[in-house]
Amino acid sequence: MGDLDRPVWASLTTFHRALSEGDARARRFLRDVNLFASARDDGEEAQAGLADLVRPGEHVYLLQVPAITVPPGLRAARTAKGVQMVAARPLAAEADGEIELLTDADAPEMLALATLTEPGPFLPRTHAMGRFLGIRRGGRLAAMAGERMRFPGFTEVSGVCTHPEFRGKGLARRLSAAVTAAIQARGEIAFLHAWASNVPAIALYRTLGFELRAEVNVAVLETVIAP
Repeated sequence: MGDLDRPVWASLTTFHRALSEGDARARRFLRDVNLFASARDDGEEAQAGLADLVRPGEHVYLLQVPAITVPPGLRAARTAKGVQMVAARPLAAEADGEIELLTDADAPEMLALATLTEPGPFLPRTHAMGRFLGIRRGGRLAAMAGERMRFPGFTEVSGVCTHPEFRGKGLARRLSAAVTAAIQARGEIAFLHAWASNVPAIALYRTLGFELRAEVNVAVLETVIAP
């Protein structure tokens, strides 16, 4: 499972290449799609390529199992630990009349919900990265979950969030299960990431059959502004 060690790079160079920019050294998602970027490796050439992709005043997110190297010209504004979990058992798709497929027309509501709940970087076109499902209550988007990184054989479950007014009703679990089942129905392995400190989320994913694969390193890199 080598690609899982650098899932952002694997995604940027395969399924999401058309939603990215860069070259053989490093790539990043287009600026209205996502904030993630990745170098090919920790070598000097690749790290220089990563630095070239970050404009003054910008920041990018890195996520990988290997320790993160900060390229010259950039600095780590934040670092954290996360966990990577992989679905270890199949989930059968269950009929759920409340779950609906979200489309481009739902993008403003999706962005508003993600901005409120902060499930991870979510921009105006993040929904273009994969298939998103939602549940509405009273005509409002109450919860959603979808797909983010994807590369041959694997798709990430991400964007799982619930409006504060509708928490405690099991919506996130139902949506996460539905997204996972759809990924598995394609013959792929579902995986996801969570902050290492987010014990409730990790416990929820365990109930869906996800098991810990590895600890991941996360960093927010930004340009160094000369005094």
